[in-house]
Amino acid sequence: MILSILSAGSIMSVGFEKILLMQNAMNLETSEVISTYMYKSGLLNTQYSFSAAVGLFNNVINFIILIIVNSVAKKAGETSLW
Repeated sequence: MILSILSAGSIMSVGFEKILLMQNAMNLETSEVISTYMYKSGLLNTQYSFSAAVGLFNNVINFIILIIVNSVAKKAGETSLW
């Protein structure tokens, strides 16, 4: 149960490397995810502060999901993170 709670906290994280390597001009519009968007805006377009803000937003959403899943697990059983 603890492992499922912890894995729910990273639900928005995807395989960045695989997606970036498989992107081309034909599938660029449909294969864009938050990780590749942060990479392209931060490093390629040198918008470091905007890329950091997008990454912070992604981490806050992951943390909110973690808290929600932990509270549901606490109500359903006796196992939770805190």
